[in-house]
Amino acid sequence: MTDKIKIVIADDHAIVRRGLRQLIEGEDGFEVVAEAEDVESARRYVHGHNPNVLVLDLNMPGEPSIEAIPKLRADFPETQIVVLTMQNEPAYARSALGAGVLGYVLKESADAELVEAIHAAVAGQQYLNPRLGAKLAAEPLPGPPDGLSDRELEILRLIALGYTNSQVAEELFLSVRTVETHRAHIQQKLGLSDRAELVRYALDRKLVS
Repeated sequence: MTDKIKIVIADDHAIVRRGLRQLIEGEDGFEVVAEAEDVESARRYVHGHNPNVLVLDLNMPGEPSIEAIPKLRADFPETQIVVLTMQNEPAYARSALGAGVLGYVLKESADAELVEAIHAAVAGQQYLNPRLGAKLAAEPLPGPPDGLSDRELEILRLIALGYTNSQVAEELFLSVRTVETHRAHIQQKLGLSDRAELVRYALDRKLVS
């Protein structure tokens, strides 16, 4: 007998959780093992049940879900996360996907999309509400931050990864003097004075992982 796919539901409204449980357990092979009303209880249940998927509402009391997602992914890498939310702005979807979720489903479309998103997450595949996906695809890609040129951004990333000026020059086929000039321009544009501040800037803005 094939093991069932275990799922934890996290939503602060009991009536919503009840409806989600009925929807999910109507799919053959799915089992809801716990219901959480906030991020902290979701964390406890994921720890206790080791589910395949956590269905997570983005807007709950207490710790913000979007901030908890990277920590949940780090602590429980075997549990995939599918976000279920009323937030239909591309920026929310981009933040959630960037934080490590595999599914982004709008509550208004849950009946049609949630089961599909869970199946995709179990398979290690991403699912995004189609209308949001179209909006994201139509948006221009963000350019380098804070007025940095593409070359300056490239050099900043290497510096943040621990490259010396000479190593950056070798990596990018530039002279050391050119790298030094770029680095001076970067520090001037960002108002930063040393390597430590450059590294902190790059990490804070997720320019390097």
